Amino acid sequence: MKLEQPSWPRHLPTEGLLAMATLGPLGLRMRAPGTWGSAAGVLFFVVCFFPLGLVESAVAIAVLGYLAVGICGEAEIRLGRHDPGEIILDEFVSMPLCFLGWRMIVGPGPLPFLGLLVAGFALFRFYDIKKPLVINALQELPGGWGVVLDDTAAALATCATLHLAHAVWVLL
Repeated sequence: MKLEQPSWPRHLPTEGLLAMATLGPLGLRMRAPGTWGSAAGVLFFVVCFFPLGLVESAVAIAVLGYLAVGICGEAEIRLGRHDPGEIILDEFVSMPLCFLGWRMIVGPGPLPFLGLLVAGFALFRFYDIKKPLVINALQELPGGWGVVLDDTAAALATCATLHLAHAVWVLL
């Protein structure tokens, strides 16, 4: 199966497309735009995904991921560069995936939840920057697939690490 760039974003106006791909000024004006996109993704998780269950979250993440593939890939084409740093929609939509199943690992009180958010953010940035295992290879996929799937893999690695750390903690 050959992954191709979705064609629907070709019809979007450049200004709007780039504003979505860069999250407006976050990707264009801030230093370390990927970190800011990830921070915005944590806020996105808290505001939009907190009330959702596991299945609803997974479905929403899959839909948003596909939309990000189209938008980020088309933004790459219009900017004429492969995975430029200012495109941060991929970090933004991947961050909620870090916290999939969060209710299973968070204890009572606000501090444990805040700790989970901080740990998830830090782990995601680690996996996104270092790109261990197959994460780096995913970045080489064509178009928006490579832009988004490496961040998706970093988010899945983060989620697995959080759940594994919780399981080890419970066993101790």
